[in-house]
Amino acid sequence: MTVRLLCVSTANNTDRILEALVEKYDDVDLRLHYGNEMADFKASSLSRMDTRKGLRGHAMRQRSYAGENYELLASPHFRESMERTVDQLFRYSDGYRYRSHNLKNLQDYLDYFYILSDVLAQQIKEEKITHALFFNVPHLVSDTVIYDICRAIDIKTTILTQSIFPGKYFSMEKVEHYGAFKLGASKAKPLKIDKSENLELFYMKDVGQATDKKGKLSMRGWLNIWIYILLKKPSMLLSPLKIIKTFKRVRKIYSTFPSWRDPFSRFFHENEMAYFEYLAEFEDQQIDIEQKYIYFALQLQPEMTTSSLGGKYRDQLLAIEELSSILPDDVNIYVKENPKQGAYSRGPLFFHRLKRIPNVVIMPSYANTNTLIAHCEAVATITGTVGWEAIRKGKKAIVFGNTWYSNFPGVLKWSDKLKYSDLEKTEIDHAKLEKIAGALIDAGHDGVIERHYAKIFEDYDPNKNAVEISKVIRGLLSDKLKPVFRVRSG
Repeated sequence: MTVRLLCVSTANNTDRILEALVEKYDDVDLRLHYGNEMADFKASSLSRMDTRKGLRGHAMRQRSYAGENYELLASPHFRESMERTVDQLFRYSDGYRYRSHNLKNLQDYLDYFYILSDVLAQQIKEEKITHALFFNVPHLVSDTVIYDICRAIDIKTTILTQSIFPGKYFSMEKVEHYGAFKLGASKAKPLKIDKSENLELFYMKDVGQATDKKGKLSMRGWLNIWIYILLKKPSMLLSPLKIIKTFKRVRKIYSTFPSWRDPFSRFFHENEMAYFEYLAEFEDQQIDIEQKYIYFALQLQPEMTTSSLGGKYRDQLLAIEELSSILPDDVNIYVKENPKQGAYSRGPLFFHRLKRIPNVVIMPSYANTNTLIAHCEAVATITGTVGWEAIRKGKKAIVFGNTWYSNFPGVLKWSDKLKYSDLEKTEIDHAKLEKIAGALIDAGHDGVIERHYAKIFEDYDPNKNAVEISKVIRGLLSDKLKPVFRVRSG
């Protein structure tokens, strides 16, 4: 049977993989490709709502209402899909992008969701798509809507996602399968895990773990302030005093945080300034490691790990509130902000709501993660790697979303039935942890689908990489190869 394939790419390096797939296998017919400007349609133009085109033009061009999204609207996942899409669209709004879309209120977001889902459903049905391939967990608006449409009309979906293990990526058919891995009878070599070793992640190399010297306004920060003024607040050019006042506030913020924490190196906005001013209030917070506490490391938003894998707990405060409800009076929750976070999802009410929780203590930015893990009762996270860091060191982890280590020893999946006594009784079999980690790595596919991870893969050859990954994709599409994460019967 010929596979009529729809593919959603999130990085340029996947083009080479698709080329190898189509050239090598005659029974794979790539009918729709959402990706960069060399794809059929430019996926990001649907998220950012701009006019950039792909090889077949713009997806919205000459499309009238057809009602082809009715299966999605009638599905039990409709509300969840719409809410998740609105959340992901919000990342491209005026407060978080220099060049933003023009959606202003809830009705705007709902209207666009209905239009977008109808347009994408039309294209999927016109091309008689039988399989959909995603090069990452859907989390960027168009891929999320496409995934939900496919789910509603029973199109087979295959999702690939890079792992933190060099040269390994995982596969699944459904987002909720992420982490569904059992040890079974694997004969793989256990992963040697040294409890005393701190996990070094290449994407966190610029993050400090100490008070360090205080920062000062960087060139990138200075440039972003002027970009903001010119694009968003040109009227300030007529009021030099406002500009001077803004720079004074900015310099005070920089002088409060450690030098590695560059608040406005990526983006500047009035909301960003207010966010960092509020966060600065906790920089003098004393850290009492003798107190019993659960360490909750807030995750970066917007990100796949929260907006897609977190489910309803993309609202991270909901997780903290529910966690607080099961803790004894003598156990606090030490909450540390993500060192790369900005104002997104962190308005004044976020902190007001956080401070209302009686046993919450907000950590300063320089609080050392390794120290907090070492002295905590357990780590709590939505899906973050901090949970993996914890169980490696013999500390238990509570996870609220879907994460790759969900079934590992020492991990407790949150539910409304979980009790603090369950946490106290849980023990970690380190040998079993090493065994299941080794088995997962062995079951993972070889290759790099996310270009940023090529730097940690020795002897990376893009052409060889593309050919090998195309073989895996063909196997997954034809059901000759089982995905790494899957729900097994029995």
